Amino acid sequence: MPAKTPTTPATENPPAEAVTPLIRGVAVLRELTTAGGTMSLSALERATGLARSTVDRIAATLARMGYVRLDGRDAVLAPPVMELGNAYLAALRLPALLSARADALADELDESVSLAVADRDGIRFIHQATRRRAMSLSFRIGDLLPAERTAPGPLFATEWTDADWTHWRTRRTTDPQDRTFPAVPPAPHTTPDEDFVRRTERAGADGWSLDDQLIEPGLVAVSVPVRDPRTGRIACVANVVSHTSRHTAADLRDTLLPRLATAVAAMEEDLRQAPPPEPGPPPAGLALWTGASKQELGREFVESLARGLTVLTAFGEGRAALTLTEVARATGLARATARRALITYDHLGLVTPTSDRTFTPTPQVLSLGFPPLSRTSLPHIATPHMTALTAHLHESTSLAILTETGEEIQYTARVAARHVMSVDLGIGTRAPATRTSAGRVLLGDAGSWGGGGDMDGDGDGHGAADRDGDSVGAADRHGAGTGDRPATGAGAVAGAGPSPYALTDEELEDGLRTIAVPVRDRTGRTVAALNVATHAARRTPQECVQDILPALTATASYIETDLHVASRFTRVPLT
Repeated sequence: MPAKTPTTPATENPPAEAVTPLIRGVAVLRELTTAGGTMSLSALERATGLARSTVDRIAATLARMGYVRLDGRDAVLAPPVMELGNAYLAALRLPALLSARADALADELDESVSLAVADRDGIRFIHQATRRRAMSLSFRIGDLLPAERTAPGPLFATEWTDADWTHWRTRRTTDPQDRTFPAVPPAPHTTPDEDFVRRTERAGADGWSLDDQLIEPGLVAVSVPVRDPRTGRIACVANVVSHTSRHTAADLRDTLLPRLATAVAAMEEDLRQAPPPEPGPPPAGLALWTGASKQELGREFVESLARGLTVLTAFGEGRAALTLTEVARATGLARATARRALITYDHLGLVTPTSDRTFTPTPQVLSLGFPPLSRTSLPHIATPHMTALTAHLHESTSLAILTETGEEIQYTARVAARHVMSVDLGIGTRAPATRTSAGRVLLGDAGSWGGGGDMDGDGDGHGAADRDGDSVGAADRHGAGTGDRPATGAGAVAGAGPSPYALTDEELEDGLRTIAVPVRDRTGRTVAALNVATHAARRTPQECVQDILPALTATASYIETDLHVASRFTRVPLT
């Protein structure tokens, strides 16, 4: 494999008013994304061509923002960075308006269904409803694929300009193995340019398109465009993907295409009837926060990078196109600062200026950390926070969910403290719900979760889109359940108000004392319980409440914050 050419500000030829630290920070986030979310600082130095001191300062700044976690010599993408992609997806509105239809179609066909948008000469996924199988798809929300190797690509190409075709041909010549598309396996171009031109012409005439094993052997797909009712142009493409062991490309066309077309017609009707978006509250206090961080951390905090990244969070539902003044007002930044950030983003392809002096975010915003985290799980989110809690308290911490029967809990994450006498409750261990603090917390709110019950309100006992197991996701589309099952057992839930907790005193085992608090999703449902376990000789029940509960509650809050960001447009499995 040829060596990768480092991306440096010198080779990018930025405009004079561009913010160089912002360009460098974006380069670091993109490299972390390409690497799958984790990269050593030394590897980032080599990949970006930046000085090590610069990489260290950028990493420290991103860590301060919560966008990365520094784990020894590694930088690891953290869920808060997903707020950048969330801002784009909220501004786009398509996931919120159409994903329920895509999920229902996936359930109906028992095949994976995705929604994709055009990203110049590529396509980028904005929603995925996948099936859990031994042979399953690995594409994630935000992944970029070359147009010519997909079913949606020819449909989008029907709207390409001459400049777009020229760009595509240049890219095909300079990147003959698609190494600039890390989501697909590198492969020599097996078809001539004329083949994609013919596929585009056919897609324009037919109104649909097939992919017959172009991404990789065995993978087939059929796509239909979803058109914007106002303009008639393609808003996104709905795509059904299968494996040749289940369907041939011809079989997809003959058996699944009519049902896909019906679903797309319903999606277009949804777009037609959608009311104008109501702008949500813009971010607040960001400029003040970055100023305070600079004052505290000094030169290690790159304020221009942090302030530049906050500009992307100004966009959202009802704020798809913003003027310079509106961006400055939303972020609290000076107009000159916001202007330079927007100029930088225009240069990087992350925003597009429009004819009415506004700016809109582009699908490339999803390249800033979103794909690796779009399939994160609740244990993965919780573990770093649990590690910090264990280090602080010197006690073992665990995360648990209620099993389907509602009679047991299952531990899904654990961080053990170092003691001669330690609590041994491994991941996967089950315990009676009524005899554990975690179980009592979960039973106290079981009516709104149902022990892994009906997540989508259709009465089938499953969540929408995936039968991948219990998950938290797109929570604003699913209301909380009704009714509360009363807590079971003595002292089930104590501490009424904003910080409920449960405490068990040697009930599961002699000498074992535990205290737990709920972890709630975006709708307020309790989906897991976070607990601390200690030996009765180390802390009295009163000391558990006085010494452990405040830190335990704060940690649960940190986990919830990350969960809410991660699950806004993706499903977060509970295990």
